[in-house]
Amino acid sequence: MLELILADRCTGCDACVAACPTNVLDAVPGGPPVIARQSDCQTCFLCELYCKADALYVDPDVNTAHPITPEAALATGTVGRYRRESGWDEHAGDPRHANEHWRMGEMFGIAARLAAEARAGLS
Repeated sequence: MLELILADRCTGCDACVAACPTNVLDAVPGGPPVIARQSDCQTCFLCELYCKADALYVDPDVNTAHPITPEAALATGTVGRYRRESGWDEHAGDPRHANEHWRMGEMFGIAARLAAEARAGLS
């Protein structure tokens, strides 16, 4: 769940606001966005993927909020990690972090097939 926006890193670009599929964040003119609807966070990490400033801390627990200070968040070593390990943006081409998001189409296809088979009573 999105827990923290590191204001001193945030550039105010609002890419995280635009990327969030459940509208967890609200833009603030002239400042960092605010986490307005934290309980709506699906922990999809899209906000982190689109934050080039690595200004977000997303805790992997989707069900429970875990308030954290900026210092503690940075000490976890996970700020921006999903972006790096996904091979996103400036990390593209890094052989240690291959971007394989293109494979999601294949996964969604398998899920759709299994759902159709379940509806038809085939599985």
